[in-house]
Amino acid sequence: MSSKSVTGAYIIARTLRDLGVSVVFGLVGVPVSDIAEQAINLGIRFIGFRNEQAASYAATAYGYLTGKPGVCLVVGGPGVLHAIAGVGNASANNFPFPLLGGSIETNLVTKGAFQELDSVSLLTPHTKLSIRPPNAASLPSVIANAYRCSFYGRPGTSFIDLPADIIMDPLDSLEDVEETPSVANPPAGGADEARLFKVAQLIKGAKAPLVLIGKGAAYARAEDVIRRLIDQTNLPFLPSPMGKGVLPDSHPRNVSSARSVALKMADVVLILGARLNWIFHYGEPPKWNPAARFIQVDISPEELGRNAGDAQLALVGDVNIMASQLTRLLADWHYDPSSSGFARRLIAAKEKNEAAASAAAADPSTPLSYAYAFDVIKKALHSLSPSEEGGTVYIAEGANTMDISRSIFPLQHPRLRLDAGSYATMGVGLPYAIAAYEAYNGPGAQATSGPARRKKVVAIEGDSAFGFAGMEIETMARFQMDILIFVINNGGIYFGDSSSGEDWSWRQERTVKGEPGLRSWALGWEVRYEKMAEVCGGLGYFVRTPEELHKATIEGFQAEVPVIVNVIIQSGKLEKASFGWQVSPTKKTKTARL
Repeated sequence: MSSKSVTGAYIIARTLRDLGVSVVFGLVGVPVSDIAEQAINLGIRFIGFRNEQAASYAATAYGYLTGKPGVCLVVGGPGVLHAIAGVGNASANNFPFPLLGGSIETNLVTKGAFQELDSVSLLTPHTKLSIRPPNAASLPSVIANAYRCSFYGRPGTSFIDLPADIIMDPLDSLEDVEETPSVANPPAGGADEARLFKVAQLIKGAKAPLVLIGKGAAYARAEDVIRRLIDQTNLPFLPSPMGKGVLPDSHPRNVSSARSVALKMADVVLILGARLNWIFHYGEPPKWNPAARFIQVDISPEELGRNAGDAQLALVGDVNIMASQLTRLLADWHYDPSSSGFARRLIAAKEKNEAAASAAAADPSTPLSYAYAFDVIKKALHSLSPSEEGGTVYIAEGANTMDISRSIFPLQHPRLRLDAGSYATMGVGLPYAIAAYEAYNGPGAQATSGPARRKKVVAIEGDSAFGFAGMEIETMARFQMDILIFVINNGGIYFGDSSSGEDWSWRQERTVKGEPGLRSWALGWEVRYEKMAEVCGGLGYFVRTPEELHKATIEGFQAEVPVIVNVIIQSGKLEKASFGWQVSPTKKTKTARL
């Protein structure tokens, strides 16, 4: 290839290929379309979205599922602004995410050029690395460094600003272009023996020990070593919403259904791949035992000692190595539940809460309740793909939809459930479904979890959540992704609007007159979302009854095109909107730990 026919676009695509990138998510336009075309020519799959925000979300989830950075390519200016949603999502969730954004020619900076934006300055405070290559010859080293930075240490975002002239101008000489540096998997480290011995002694002396398992453990693929630790020590454990499956939900030491009691009574808490943020109520009262001591295991030193954590008990390093070291130190010990009332309280709480959940799932009244609708879906899906086989990936998005479904769909393998995550981000559902499909079923699929390799991706969406990225159903259809989507339709945000239905026209009439009508949380009543699948070449189902839902689930699972099942459920009682996870910690009167 003559140097006069080689542009920066080719060098960028070649570098991504050399780094092992097999798929790029994004949305093209001038000048980055040349990069996407060169990537396709080199065998990289380009998934083009309808919105940069969705593309960025998909890339972040792909990074989590595969353990390799999920690359996103967007145009400059508004394209970068839209993709900042993914920057925030990746940073909050610690997902590896290199973002490549186009920009104006270098000689036009400050002239008010088309879509001009100083993206590097904008993103520097929000990324691990934000950089603009000085010339095309340096592209391989700059891109490789940003790629490495995104998943070494604490995973996060890197940004590369790509001026149009560097992308499109022919190179004078290929000899000056650097070779792509090799980027190996991140090195892993363990803790010193004295600190480990101290931690092990504390665990041995606990009356009510508890292990928290977060999505960081799933990302690290630490399921085998953590299972050995739990099986050997008999310690009770509680997974985070996306930590489900690191150990099977069916494991006898899983205390998810007694969560409140576990938090209230635990005195020594070992944290593996999780953080003491809002998901675990900061480790503070009133949710937690005020006397609880927390042992944080984290790859990120700055996370240690945060909130209720005790930096003097913390372990810095890879969760695989750390769990293995603790297993050896605790080889001669296991937790005896009879040594305290902790186990008895957990058993009683589990029995009570599981009985209440079973009763809620047994109410067949129509409109359907969340619990009953999810129970019908679960039974139909498990008849086709039992959870033990690990053949189904669940995406859950929406307030009640996400929270209620979490306890109803059991997982026996890790990395098979994605939700709004640490940033509680709405709009991730359909992009995450595309990322999961690509990670497990795409041409370059490497991520596996459970015996079944090919997996059915099932997205369970609130009607509000679906609206954030609903047009990505066309992306699924274009790439022939047989994703099954349930829209749980209560006509509103949170609890919907119980004044809907028969007096819908009355409310509209009052609104037209300027009188109080539609409330802020109200959405369209019984909107026919399933039609969006149909117009894109997929299948749509509108269901009200359990029988209709069961039939649609079976047929939707077996379909080879995208499917939307529009499930009409109870609208709910009007009340003040609240968020059950967001409980204010008890105000401290003594000096906080630093």
